[in-house]
Amino acid sequence: MPPLSLEDRAAALEQKVSDLAKTKPPQAGKKDWRLLIGIFTDKPEMQQLLTDAMKLREEDRQKTRPKGPSARRAKT
Repeated sequence: MPPLSLEDRAAALEQKVSDLAKTKPPQAGKKDWRLLIGIFTDKPEMQQLLTDAMKLREEDRQKTRPKGPSARRAKT
């Protein structure tokens, strides 16, 4: 089978885009970030990501905290 010409490929692509535009209804209403709340709560991958992020944050906290009794001095 010979390769399709550029015009044929463009026509096929336009047809696919037209078909997709017909099947997906346009989004009505305003966008609201609150609609996104909770969409990842039941995903184990997201729970793992949050757990790993909290571990990294705690490691950063430990690195920045002063070490030993002489690190904290009372104000006089």
